[in-house]
Amino acid sequence: MVVRKNVAGGVRDDRLTLDGFLFLNTLFIQRGRHETTWTILRRFGYGDALELTPDYLVPPLHVPPGCSTELNHFGYQFVQRVFEKHDRDRDGSLSPAELESLFSVFPAAPWGPRLPREVCTEAGRLSLHGYLCQWTLVTYLDVRRCLEHLGYLGYPTLCEQDSQAHAITVTREKRLDQEKGQTQRNVLLCKVVGARGVGKSAFLQAFLSRDLGDDRELVEECPIYAINTVQVNGQEKYLILCEVSADSLLAPTSDAACDVACLMFDGSNPGSFALCARVYKRHYMDGQTPCLVVSSKADLPTGSAPPGLAPTEFCRRHRLPAPAAFSRVGPAGLSAAVFTRLTAMAAFPHLAHGELHATSFWLRVTLGAVGLAVTAVLSISLYRALVKTR
Repeated sequence: MVVRKNVAGGVRDDRLTLDGFLFLNTLFIQRGRHETTWTILRRFGYGDALELTPDYLVPPLHVPPGCSTELNHFGYQFVQRVFEKHDRDRDGSLSPAELESLFSVFPAAPWGPRLPREVCTEAGRLSLHGYLCQWTLVTYLDVRRCLEHLGYLGYPTLCEQDSQAHAITVTREKRLDQEKGQTQRNVLLCKVVGARGVGKSAFLQAFLSRDLGDDRELVEECPIYAINTVQVNGQEKYLILCEVSADSLLAPTSDAACDVACLMFDGSNPGSFALCARVYKRHYMDGQTPCLVVSSKADLPTGSAPPGLAPTEFCRRHRLPAPAAFSRVGPAGLSAAVFTRLTAMAAFPHLAHGELHATSFWLRVTLGAVGLAVTAVLSISLYRALVKTR
């Protein structure tokens, strides 16, 4: 073979090495067989400018309104193989150098410096769990970017598929989940809504078993997303927490859509609940989205509620679960219970609403019956009065 004869180490285990591949293509060009080299390049997604083409990086993928995107088992298998390839010391995590090696095929590092505060990390290294969480987050929030990442890693060629869209599952419309009383989604979105200073950032970092302490700079640097897995009824679900300012949801063009809403107020300052109440009435009161009110800073003395409905009374009147307590300095089990509860409400919204809907139904029936009875009594009294006047 010409490569074996001319390049030391050009063939290894009957396969071309990089040096052998470069020599062979140089030979094609020198002999005027440019079309062979171009055929190889185009097979791997490159265009005339020797850049990966948009058609290759972002293949067609239709995502109807109300649907979401997730990696399927083919996608998870592929990205896990990539992880194992670059985990050279086989310690189950990627060091900064190993992560840089993985990113070497990208034009720029796809995951920024906020990565350690969006997923779980171990002593500055990215574990397989955190790595899969990050892929899940990107797929859910920006599927085009996920397709690009898979394209740079060579998914179509290595997996012998037409495109990397093969690695993506488009979930069914959320409305159908609500009608059927169950969801097939493995990735659930929770919007954490509250006034500034109630502890939303600490809540997100507690989800990653990380404590911000009292460092305000760390709080300001925190991303608005955190993702982790939660076990619910024997099923593992990915839960994405998204920090949202209550003020932003009161804007005319606000987007409050999610699988479950976490309405957070400062338990030591019940007045901070007012914004939560306004957001609930505007976006969630007449909808199907489960809501959980969370009282943060439960380790501090409870403050006095201002005039108006107290949080507990508000929940009772609107048939919401009683406020759940959360504290970043309390027992870990207290935090875990809140996250499990949010995930369960998102995964089984019919259970979160079923009892409430039944109560509302019977309340309407009772009020209707009382109304009819009162009407009948008044009608009889009026009839008797008219008879007497005659």
